[in-house]
Amino acid sequence: MLTNEKVPRDKAPDRTINLMKEGYQFIKNGVDQYQSDLFETHLLGQKILCMSGEEAVKIFYDQERFQRKGAAPKRIQKTLFGENAIQGMDGDAHIHRKQLFMSLMKSSHQVELSKLVSDEWEASISKWEVMDHIVLFDEAKIILCRIACQWAGVPLLEDEVKERAEDFNSMVDAFGAVGPRHHKGRKARDTAEEWIKGIIEAVRADKLTAKYGYPLYEMAFHKDLDGNLLDAQMAAIELINVIRPIVAISTFITFSALALEDYPIYKEKLKTADSKEFEVFAQEVRRFYPFGPFLGAKVRKDFIWNNYEFKKGMLVMLDIYGTNHDSRIWDSPFDFRPERFFERKENLYDFLPQGGGDPSTGHRCPGEGITVEIMKATLDFLVNKIEYEVPAQDLSFSLSKMPTLPKSGFVMINITSKISKI
Repeated sequence: MLTNEKVPRDKAPDRTINLMKEGYQFIKNGVDQYQSDLFETHLLGQKILCMSGEEAVKIFYDQERFQRKGAAPKRIQKTLFGENAIQGMDGDAHIHRKQLFMSLMKSSHQVELSKLVSDEWEASISKWEVMDHIVLFDEAKIILCRIACQWAGVPLLEDEVKERAEDFNSMVDAFGAVGPRHHKGRKARDTAEEWIKGIIEAVRADKLTAKYGYPLYEMAFHKDLDGNLLDAQMAAIELINVIRPIVAISTFITFSALALEDYPIYKEKLKTADSKEFEVFAQEVRRFYPFGPFLGAKVRKDFIWNNYEFKKGMLVMLDIYGTNHDSRIWDSPFDFRPERFFERKENLYDFLPQGGGDPSTGHRCPGEGITVEIMKATLDFLVNKIEYEVPAQDLSFSLSKMPTLPKSGFVMINITSKISKI
């Protein structure tokens, strides 16, 4: 009979403190220490199996073997995802809900959002030119919140934008937080859900017009498999699950600016680049810099893989950061090399900045196309539409903090337009 004796077991009674200290590198450190893609540990008093690598990703996204229901801790549901949202669904109900999200992320909407963000960046130039400095991350949050709500059909007054943007960001920032950051994220979610719920109810009562085919309308009138409308609270949660991830692209934008600063040879290349060159640069930013650290799922039924007995109900954590820096997948993974994506063959299991597997049926983020198009538009703006200087500042980022970001948020000074010079 097969046993689990070959799979390393962490002898410490609990590694929660280590997780908080090591952050993104927690699973990778264990993989390196034990020389195994699987190892057992304990977090918050619970036995956890940690997994990393392409083959582990394939197993993790096998919906016959794993489920998402009950995997996300309540503290994350109450901040990042919303309670009982799509991230915790399985089976036919999940696929039905996922098709709604996929319909909203189609290519025409990607192009539309890209154009909206380009226009907003260019409209900001005249304001920035007379300012001592701007913090790119803060500006990106506001712009992305404005365009996400505009595109989704959610009414948003200009004097509300900054506050709403901060609420969406606080939900994301609470992911790996304890104490004040976590409580701020919970308060932000409660506030946002109440706000969006009121808008959903107004649409259903014909007090507010929503455009067919866009997020507000589709969430307000989406029906479950039994033909029932989602209750207004759940519709609000799922609408937030469209807007919040767009605002979160501000992190990728900030890391994109850092990459241009750290690797200036690519900034020069992008001055005469085509769309594909912008795309491969954006993809390398998504691979190289930290975004999501890991994902969780529960074993649906007993099975054996790699001589390990997976028991029903066991919690499993999949390493995102480590897989995106796995030397078996990526040549020189800790080198920033966008050109690696020119000849890369499409693979749903070896590149997972926003999850892995098939986005149409699994739990991979359906908004990756939107992310890349917004990043491309922003890169073009930073390289070809403005000139700026980067003053001395702390651009370091901690892999212990989840989610992380350059400490300064990327300060820019002496901003001038290139557009008038073309």
